[in-house]
Amino acid sequence: MTAKPAGSMSGGSPRIAALFLTPALLLVVVFLVYPTAYSLVRSFFDARGTEFVGVENYVTAFTDDRTLVALRNSVIWVLVAPTLVTTIGLVLAVLTEKIRWATAFRLVMFMPLAISLVASGIIFRLVYEEDPDRGVVNAVVVSVHDVLTPASRYPGVRPREDGGLVVGPDGALVTAEPVGAHGAVGLPITGFDPVDLPKRAAAAVPPEPGAGLRGLVWLDVGGTADRTGEVDAGERGMPGIAVEVLEGDRVVATTTTGDDGRFTVPDLVGGPYAVRLPAANFAEPFRGLTWLGPVLVTPVVITAWLWIMSGFAMTLIVAGLASIPRDALEAARVDGATEWQVFRRVTVPLLSPVLLVVFVTLVINVLKVFDLVFVIAPGSVQEEANVLALQVWQVAFGAGGGDQGLGSALAVLLFLLVVPAMVFNIRRSRGDRS
Repeated sequence: MTAKPAGSMSGGSPRIAALFLTPALLLVVVFLVYPTAYSLVRSFFDARGTEFVGVENYVTAFTDDRTLVALRNSVIWVLVAPTLVTTIGLVLAVLTEKIRWATAFRLVMFMPLAISLVASGIIFRLVYEEDPDRGVVNAVVVSVHDVLTPASRYPGVRPREDGGLVVGPDGALVTAEPVGAHGAVGLPITGFDPVDLPKRAAAAVPPEPGAGLRGLVWLDVGGTADRTGEVDAGERGMPGIAVEVLEGDRVVATTTTGDDGRFTVPDLVGGPYAVRLPAANFAEPFRGLTWLGPVLVTPVVITAWLWIMSGFAMTLIVAGLASIPRDALEAARVDGATEWQVFRRVTVPLLSPVLLVVFVTLVINVLKVFDLVFVIAPGSVQEEANVLALQVWQVAFGAGGGDQGLGSALAVLLFLLVVPAMVFNIRRSRGDRS
């Protein structure tokens, strides 16, 4: 009796081999070959699939503005995202070899990959929320900004109507009429909640003429018994407001209001002058950046993808680092090479096959990005953040879409973009086995 070849389950019988391969082949045909062939054929028909239109869908794909934006964004993704993730993964992989808790660190870095892209998109939608009371990024940005540039004390105030102040071109409040070097001027302001006045704000006291220019800035809150431009009972001054005295367009003196809102500018001669309250006194507080606006939305979505995929790149590169001969690294150090030189001239060249595989794998992943863009980008700017995979869904199945002919053409184009990277990875893996 002929002995079976070692390791052969089928004993060399084609029938038994076919029996084992048939289920897998059926799955490949049903879920891969048939959809691919059907999409290719469908791309040559109109939206309803009843009329043959030839390459018209492909012409539309390369002339439609939305598709061109999606193609442009996909190119940005391919050029930026895989490079950044591979670089971050390399740096993290090398650094983890220098720390004690390397395993725990790698576990934490890999955890985002266990979260679905939809959930990750929701997380980053909240992280980049424009309202600093909800968005983490803007909360940090606003905090740093306010430390470097303190917020104004009286945001959004305006001059009291017929109170003697007008709004200048730059938003500053300027006296409507000129004042003398030894006069007294009252500057009523409204549009601010009295509850928000500083605790040290004292009762407003009308200024009296005397030596120098004297004035009062107070919160004229209005009411039933209110007198416009006159200090009423219970009204308080506005302390800490910067005041400028102008002669023409030139600032000749500056001062700040006291607790009761009064100020004095001595040593003025001649005139006439104008009193200006700079716009910085009343500037609206800095509320952060519009991260999810049309300008920044694509970089924001890319950062979310970096957070998810950096752990994946790091894990593969760590495995590559483990295969590097340690004697090569030690030999370089013995020859006097610094750690940077060892990294640049020894570690990176020996890791180049792994880095290339990681990069190409990330390129394939990037071309299929759909969930993050759909979830993170608000509907108003989704067109600016659009990528090719999302455009396929929007054209074929999204609201206002339904054109499965054009959607199939876009899917074929996306497939053709992915194929070169897939072929490279397959050839690379075969080369490694041989």
